[in-house]
Amino acid sequence: MEGGNQSGVSEFLLLGLSENLKEQQVLFWMFLVMYLVTVVGNMLIALAIGSHSRLHTPMYFFLANLSFTDLCFVTNTIPKALVNLQSENKAISYAGCLTQLYFLVSLVALDNLILAVMAYDRYVAICRPLHYTTAMSPTLCILLLCLCWVFSVLYGLIHTLLMTTVTFCGSPKIRYIFCEMYVLLRIACSDTQINHIVLIATGSVIFLAPFAFMILSYLCIVRAILRIPSATSKYKAFSTCASHLAVVSLFYGTLCMVYLKPLKTYSLKDSVATVMYAVVTPMMNPFIYSLRNKDMHRALGGLLLGKAFQKLT
Repeated sequence: MEGGNQSGVSEFLLLGLSENLKEQQVLFWMFLVMYLVTVVGNMLIALAIGSHSRLHTPMYFFLANLSFTDLCFVTNTIPKALVNLQSENKAISYAGCLTQLYFLVSLVALDNLILAVMAYDRYVAICRPLHYTTAMSPTLCILLLCLCWVFSVLYGLIHTLLMTTVTFCGSPKIRYIFCEMYVLLRIACSDTQINHIVLIATGSVIFLAPFAFMILSYLCIVRAILRIPSATSKYKAFSTCASHLAVVSLFYGTLCMVYLKPLKTYSLKDSVATVMYAVVTPMMNPFIYSLRNKDMHRALGGLLLGKAFQKLT
């Protein structure tokens, strides 16, 4: 990627959210705890799903992949941030910054697309239950996941290659914990209009279209649930969607806090908001999906406690 560096900049300075040493120590321990919780939580979810045959269904197949994506997402950014918080050298190479940006952009897109596929899975399960087995066949599930990967990889590649055409002056200082798209565009010395146009165009396809699809899916789901005569059946049907709906709300809520505003107004407050979707959302996902899920409780209990737990249940 260094070959595409138009400005000759060899490195960026990742200054983080604060230059105060005491605040940096607080941030270090906060991010370390959040990172460890995220890694352990998402690994347990993926291992529980893989080891428990009862969870070998389309819904949990996509949930395992969502956990894997979240695990990669935080590993791409937080370890470097932790090193910077403990080191006097805050530099990150030009190639390293663009590599981090590529994985960040790609994995956010992948997270979003997997959530959209999970919404489709819930739609089929509740609105077309008799056709669920054929409609969500293993072949289709793998195909949908592959499409998610292809679109997210292309999305990340487009924006990373466009970033190589942007010029940076002097020793660019990034007052944030990782190389984020909006931050880099804001400190650019050259015209970034093309980047903005492509960002809006591709974002409409990768984010707005899936979001609109999720809204339509849940409108159909709610309508189908309201037609169910039994209150118990209504509750059971809604509970299968509640976790996914909570994760979607958290994901899009934090994204909207950052990106639904002009680039010129991007500030430190938006950097804190970005931490929400970059760190907090991946950390909360395992808790949200396992909180009221009895099957997940059994799988996690069996994974952690073995046969002793299975006998108790």
